[in-house]
Amino acid sequence: MEAIDKSQNISELENEKPRKLIWKYAIPAIIGTIVIALYNIIDSIYIGHGENLGDHAIGGLGVLLPIMNLISGIGMLVGSGASTRTSIFLGQKDIKSANCVLGNSIVLAIVLTLLLIIGIYTYMDSILTAIGSTPQTFPFAKEFLLYYLPGNVFLTVNYALNSIMRASGYPKKAMYMMLIGVVANIILAPVFIFILQWGMKGAAIATNLSMAIGLCVVLKHFFKSNAIVSFQWDSLKPNFKIIWSIINVGFAPFFMLIAASIVVLFINNRLNVYGGSTAIEAYTIANRLIMVFIMVLVGLTQGMQPIIGYNYGAKNMSRVKETLSYSLKAGLFIGCLGFLFGFLLPELVVTPFNPSPKLAKEASLALQIMTITLPLSGIQMVISNFFQCIGKAVIAFILSMSRQFLVLVPSLFILPNYLKLNGVWYSIPLSDTISTILALIIFIWQIRKFKNLI
Repeated sequence: MEAIDKSQNISELENEKPRKLIWKYAIPAIIGTIVIALYNIIDSIYIGHGENLGDHAIGGLGVLLPIMNLISGIGMLVGSGASTRTSIFLGQKDIKSANCVLGNSIVLAIVLTLLLIIGIYTYMDSILTAIGSTPQTFPFAKEFLLYYLPGNVFLTVNYALNSIMRASGYPKKAMYMMLIGVVANIILAPVFIFILQWGMKGAAIATNLSMAIGLCVVLKHFFKSNAIVSFQWDSLKPNFKIIWSIINVGFAPFFMLIAASIVVLFINNRLNVYGGSTAIEAYTIANRLIMVFIMVLVGLTQGMQPIIGYNYGAKNMSRVKETLSYSLKAGLFIGCLGFLFGFLLPELVVTPFNPSPKLAKEASLALQIMTITLPLSGIQMVISNFFQCIGKAVIAFILSMSRQFLVLVPSLFILPNYLKLNGVWYSIPLSDTISTILALIIFIWQIRKFKNLI
């Protein structure tokens, strides 16, 4: 316990200026979360240039987004919950409980991921049809998924451990660890796709190997005895109180990705009705940029988690308030960058995927429409994750649900009746606008209710 008191990593959570500290933690967290998007982007770009692949192969990868979101959601469920609980336990100087969070997070991530993988393998063809595969994209999607699924155990465990690493005072180290997997994928993917000519199978295998390499490096950190939070074999024994605390806090971001998966299913369905395979492929490309900025925002909120979580646990509410205020401004700024980039330079984003002229035109239009309300998304996501940081899981759940379901799903079935394919595209910014207004109303109401705390 004395070592914790003297630790520079923990001391800065108590004393460093929040404006400076949030970027120290947020930048590694941003890179950590954007890695998930980069795996998909790298695969899509290489696939777009592969022999006998092209537009339909990109579309095949795109229809898998709901499944990828679902698996990433497990990593975020465990990682976000474990990160928040680790921060609070360290704020309370409870090292034993923090170590228990580490061990139980590993077990929880493995069990949940294996259950999901078994379920997808069992009903693969039906699932691929349900999520919007067309006759042209189905064979590409199935080939990739067959080889991609097993490696996701590495992804979810890696994501959980990186979240704990950031929360325990090693944000830069967590950043470097995540980048190792991306660099490995950049090197391995062209070998398997172009040199070995394994196509979709090669892209999947390269991604799995890259995630395994990244996980091995991360595990090494927690086996060091001088780490603030370190691996203990007895911590693998299930502690249902700890497991529930992880799930309770992590459920909001998990649901957000689950909701995103379901919404993509509806989007693909509507796109198929009004635009066919070309529209689905356009969404796949446009959504790659959207996901980059969404992951940046997720990284920002995860970067603020250890700061808010620690100081909330330590009852230092002035620092909680200051961190929250700056995070809102940063979220708005990131969203504005995404809007400017997508609206003014859509061709720059689309070209690396090597689309046909028809697909490039549709993807550019989709990108311009979908990025209009990214600034509002920045505000909404910070507000939602603030409540997650302080353990208010129900409020975070409500806010996450409102962004995905309250407006978007009904809009997908109403607007296209009048605007055809453009109605599908415009449903997305309409949903962001109304859900942000609702988030602000709930936020103001809750801040007044909790004014004695923050």
